[in-house]
Formats: sequence, C-alpha cells, structure tokens
Amino acid sequence: MTEVAVRTAPAKSAKTEHFDVLIVGAGISGVGGAYHLKQQCPGKSFVVLEGLESYGGTWLMHKYPGIRSDSDLYTFGYRFKPWVGPPIATAEEILTYMGEVIDENDLAPHIRYNHKITTASWSGKDNLWTIEATDGDGVKRTFTANFLWMCQGYYRHSEGYTPQWPGMEKYKGKLIHPQTWPEDLDYKNKNVIVIGSGATAATLVPAIANDCAHVTLVQRSPTYFIPGRNENEIANMLRELEIDETWIHEIVRRKVLFDQEAFTHRAVAEPEVVKEELLAGVRAIVGPDYDMATHLTPKYRPWRQRIAFVPDGDLFQTVLSGKTSIETDEIESFTETGLQLKSGKKVDGDIIISATGFNLNVLGDIAFTIDGKPLDFASTVTYRGMMFTGIPNMVWVFGYFRASWTLRADLIGDFVCRLLNQMDKKGVKKVEVALRPEDKNMPLLSWIDPENFNPGYLMRGMHLLPKRGDKPEWQHTQDYWVEKDALPAIDLDDKAFVYK
Repeated sequence: MTEVAVRTAPAKSAKTEHFDVLIVGAGISGVGGAYHLKQQCPGKSFVVLEGLESYGGTWLMHKYPGIRSDSDLYTFGYRFKPWVGPPIATAEEILTYMGEVIDENDLAPHIRYNHKITTASWSGKDNLWTIEATDGDGVKRTFTANFLWMCQGYYRHSEGYTPQWPGMEKYKGKLIHPQTWPEDLDYKNKNVIVIGSGATAATLVPAIANDCAHVTLVQRSPTYFIPGRNENEIANMLRELEIDETWIHEIVRRKVLFDQEAFTHRAVAEPEVVKEELLAGVRAIVGPDYDMATHLTPKYRPWRQRIAFVPDGDLFQTVLSGKTSIETDEIESFTETGLQLKSGKKVDGDIIISATGFNLNVLGDIAFTIDGKPLDFASTVTYRGMMFTGIPNMVWVFGYFRASWTLRADLIGDFVCRLLNQMDKKGVKKVEVALRPEDKNMPLLSWIDPENFNPGYLMRGMHLLPKRGDKPEWQHTQDYWVEKDALPAIDLDDKAFVYK
C-alpha cells in the first residue's frame, strides 16, 4: 500500500523563481555561457539548470573505457582559461578543467543539478519564458526568465543509436552501447566485437584490447583518422623558455587554428593529396603489407565527416600487435554467438559493443510552446545557426563539426551578452529574428548541405532541424574562420532583428 501511495502521490511544487537569463545545461557550453554572463552582463541574474548530478555533460555521462577528446584542448578549452595538459585529454582531465572554471569564477551558486526540464512556454503577453522542471527529490520547480539560452547539446543522453539488425534477439552474449556503459562489465579475456568506425570505436578499442582475448572491429566502411604524438612541440618549447601559460595558450591556440584552416581548405581543394597524406600516416604504423584498401581507405573525400585524432596511433598499434582485427563488411544478422556478415564470414564474440553513434535531440526532449501553440522547430528558419524565426528571446548553441565545439560556444557567448546589453540600451523586453523583405523569396534548404558534411546522426535527424536560406545570415556556415569575424560584426540594428 505504501509503495502505491508514494508512486501515485502528486509531485510537490515550489514557488516560482525568476531570473533574467536561464541557461539549459551545465556542459561545456552552459558553463562557458555562465562565465560570459558574469563577465559581460554583471547586472543580470541567471540560473543554469542541469539534468545530471554534476557539471560536464558528455564528459560526465559517458563512462566507457578510454573516453577522451577527439580534438585538441587548446581549441576545445575555453579561450579565457589556459589549457596546460596534453592536447588530447581524458574525460577526467576535462572535468577537472571545467571544475576549475566554476570555482575560479564562483559559478557554483548559479547552477542547479538534478533539474530535469520538461516544458518551456513563451508568453507574448508577458514577454516571459516559463520553464517547468523536476528536481532530484521529485519536486516540481517553476522558473520564469526573460531570456532562454539553450546549451543542452545535440544528442539524447538517455540512449545511443543502435540500428535494428535481424536476429538480435537470438544473441546470447551481452549487447551494449558505449553511451550507457555498464559499470560492472567484465571484458577481461573475452572475445569482444565492436561495431562502428568513428571516434568512439577508435577510443574504446585501444582502451580494452590488451585486457581482451581479442577485439574484432566490424565496420561498414572505413573512417579517416590522424595518428600523431599527444603533445604540442610549440607548447613544450615555450614552457622550456618559462613563458606565461596565458601566452602559451593563445600562441598555440592560434597556431592550431591556422593549421586547421589550411588543412580544411586543402581537403576541398586537393582531396586526393590530403587523402594520401592521411593514409600514409596510418600505413606507417600498420605496415606496407596491411590491406589498407579494404579496411582503412574511406569512400568519401576528407572532411565530409569528422576526422578524429588518434594519439600515438594507439588504435592502429593494437591492429599491428594482433590484439585487434578489422572486418569491413555489412552485418546480415546476429547469431547466438555473434554476427553473420554478408560476405559469408562469421564473427563470434562474448560481448558486442554497438559504437554506432547517437540520436540527434535538438531541444533536449523539452516540450516547447509559443503563445500556447506547440513549437515545430523544423518549420523555423535559422539566423546564423543560433536564433530562429518565430522563437523570441532564445539563443541555441550548436558548435562546429570541423573545429572544436567550444570555439563557437565562446563566440555565441559574446553575441548573447551583446544582444542582452543592446536590449537594455533600447529599453525593450523582446527580440526575435524575422525574414527581411529582401529575404521573402529566398529558397529554404536543409540545415546543412549533405555534400558538405554528412555524418549518419545528422542525416537521420535532418528532418528535425530548422531550415537555412541561401544567404550567410540565414545559415550555420560551419566555418569558424569566417564566423570569428562575422559574428562579432553582426549589426544588431539590422532589419533581421525585431525588437519590442
């Protein structure tokens, strides 16, 4: 009887709290947003609501062995906080770094953990957002805010993406997804199959291979990787000269960004040359006799999908040692003991790990309404990938595919603070973007051109994303080197901004 009473009792409610700005999420974007607000809008009250038990987002939630960044921390780190560790960092190192940002800037009092947001409703009458959340004790919390800053990331935390293959119910071993890694998983001396060829597989395989009897990486098609030493020679040299870490961070950051820009342009201008350079780096590890053409040569040009850095070539070292083998094939079905591949080959494994990506989740599973009507996010048009027609007083952080996410989080932080200060200067309570007269006949296209960038999670979820136009203002260009100048130069008095 007691169980039933507890389960069916209505949730307790607390009084409504009001803030000038409400930030959704305490991951890399949300913590950065809180910093920028405190620095650039010191008079604004704000709160950060986080559904997990602590800060960190991806780096807190993912528990699989070896989890690390796939881009360098001199650019993935914040521009305002020097990074002093190795360029490719573990989740623990990134969490420590974020914790220092929170402590050094006294952000902790602004963050509420275990607050799962369920609804966000805009009232044009009041020019307010009302946000409903449930805390860790099951108490319903209500917040109102003048401005909503969406920093919740772009994929569903609760579950990863696992394709449905024939015969999955027959498999008698353990089938898991890295995103929901069991803490008690024992893979020692087991035969393990890892399905996938992206950054997660490249991280996970070298972390477990030496403890397993054998790891078989099953991939439908290969991916590009950049193997290299996990250190930065310029940073090392500057530290020998006892240069201040703030200078080192800025110098190395600029050099990395300069090199990345050149590489990105070359990948488009001379794809075959870049392809051969990337393959040569892998071939140097696995040796000239390895079947590179089948297992390590992608079918697409470089940078059409994300390229992960493999520190010290550890993934390919496990292939060279024989601890890991690669099967490039399609899965016909699961069997009781493993996988039946379309080529006719069978692969057995005690454990199958589906490192097959994630599910796009554009608004954090929050039910949005605008003046009582459910929001159809896909029917909006994006302004530079951060504001959207018909959605007032909201900015959304979506980072870069070919550069570090945090670069854009910092740029958007500046933009939000400039916009908030502009609203105060004008004495207005509402801002939204709208197509200008010259934009009315503009063709509306998918969020991003698949010929430009086409990872699986984006292609599966494109129908959920807003539309783009054929003008720079109405696109998410995915080009940091353009946006680093374009975003700070946005004219907030442009006709695209409608104030009230």
